[in-house]
Amino acid sequence: MKEIALIGSTGSIGTQTLDVIRQHQDRFRVRLLACGTNIERLKQQIAEFHPEVVVIRDEKDLIKLEAHLPTGTKAVAGETALLEEIAKTNASFVMNAIVGSQGLKPTMAAIKAGKTIGIANKETLVTAGHLVTEACNHYGAQLIAVDSEHSAILQSLEGSKREEISRLIVTASGGSFRDWSAEELQHARPEDALKHPNWSMGQKVTIDSATMMNKGLEVIEAHWLFNMPYESIDVLIHRESIIHSLVEYQDKSMIAQLGTPDMKVAIQYALAYPDRLELNGPERLNLWEVGTLHFEKIDPLKHQCLMMAYQAGKTGGSAPTVLNAANEVAVQMFLEGKLTFTGIATVVEKALSEHTVIDHPSIEKVLEIDEETRTRMMTG
Repeated sequence: MKEIALIGSTGSIGTQTLDVIRQHQDRFRVRLLACGTNIERLKQQIAEFHPEVVVIRDEKDLIKLEAHLPTGTKAVAGETALLEEIAKTNASFVMNAIVGSQGLKPTMAAIKAGKTIGIANKETLVTAGHLVTEACNHYGAQLIAVDSEHSAILQSLEGSKREEISRLIVTASGGSFRDWSAEELQHARPEDALKHPNWSMGQKVTIDSATMMNKGLEVIEAHWLFNMPYESIDVLIHRESIIHSLVEYQDKSMIAQLGTPDMKVAIQYALAYPDRLELNGPERLNLWEVGTLHFEKIDPLKHQCLMMAYQAGKTGGSAPTVLNAANEVAVQMFLEGKLTFTGIATVVEKALSEHTVIDHPSIEKVLEIDEETRTRMMTG
């Protein structure tokens, strides 16, 4: 029985994680649930999974939970309480499914407690990959990728030696606007961007898919997860999202992980690692039904956000922190109708150009730069 702490339980990854746990109640038990403000969904989760601890964002919402806590379940609120409960919980596995840079502190708390962390929060490694990997080595913690692309790489690396690997190839669907011209993108609306052709994801991730920033963040994440130089990480557009990523070896052979698009496959692989379990839900992949798989090169002119992410990753230091923070603000501005779709890349580039890079920032400095970037963008 593996005991689980789930941070971000009411979001897309969080609810799918509980779907997996629901199928394997003989293998997994929920010890801790944490979420932001979706109290109604949290009530349902508490009633079903009876966690020992529930953590919410705002103390004022605790009263809404009082009548819904089973015997043996306590509820606390705030970031400090979350970090304390992560350190104290008996759960050996922490699934970090928070979207955004706010996932950094919970990840570091889990690392310092020596937990195994399912890292669905890519911003943690993007903003502070140098600190996270150093801490994992020091405290003996383990990161297991949950993004479908990184899970595919992990699966394709099984049994291999680091010196045998030549290249990682991260696949991308191309997002909602893969067939739009540059002129059409000038008039793209949020409702258009949120119609992802292959995957069901949250709003922010879906917009990042449309700009291809998500692939840029995944490249930076892959650099830290698999200790690969950026020159050895490529991105390939693959419309069908059947091949989730590939690994090329020094003999030029490739190993890939294939499957129908379903995040629960990657989530379950992380939860059960190194075992594989039966999973209900994903459709069986019959390649004769797919017929043809398509592949396209990246267009540097159209995929400016991806190119900026590569550059920020190679620059290192605080540059990826600025990239991520600026992108989060820009995406929210686009969703609120305050910025055009093409304006996302423009304002992110401006934020990077105005920043003086710090080579090896501390976690306090990372968070300070993150906040400064957001404040500067929101105040004009």
